[in-house]
Amino acid sequence: MAMAAEALSGGFEDAPRQSARAFRAALEAMGRPGSVHELTDLATAPAPVSPAAATLMLVLCDPGTPVHLAGDHDSPAVRDWITFHTGAPIVGPEQATFALGTWGALGPLSAYAIGTAEYPDRSATLIVEGPGAVQAVTLAGPGIRSVTEAALPGVAALQENAALYPLGLDFYFTEGAALMALPRSTRITLREAN
Repeated sequence: MAMAAEALSGGFEDAPRQSARAFRAALEAMGRPGSVHELTDLATAPAPVSPAAATLMLVLCDPGTPVHLAGDHDSPAVRDWITFHTGAPIVGPEQATFALGTWGALGPLSAYAIGTAEYPDRSATLIVEGPGAVQAVTLAGPGIRSVTEAALPGVAALQENAALYPLGLDFYFTEGAALMALPRSTRITLREAN
């Protein structure tokens, strides 16, 4: 079966420099939970993948990182784009190192690997697209000076995930060119309504 032309485009024009800057932004986001980062070196994948999510896929995925696509993100065009640009195999949630989709499509979180006591790093990272239904929260933990505020979907599920630490899932939240990260070590509390 021939690959659509759409799958062959949308990568980095200056891959060494652009991927280095994008990877640095992804690491900084994970190191400073709740901080929003606007990416400048953007990849373009077929809809509905945002430029930020496409960029994360290029810098985080390779033939050794199985990817799960959830909901509308699991389309032939997106599969072809990921296969061409990263070589990452497309798998079910239980085998995924990375997963991409909206919050509603990615669930339940129990479907993904959370690591083991011996290898807590053998867990999945979920790239959650779009704002969806969010709640105002306060974040605390490593990488946060005292506390920071954010808006997140599925707060109860994220709190349950954080309670598993050092096991658990890590998250990137993407919308347009922006990304925010939430590692499993971050404590999440609902903000009081004023």
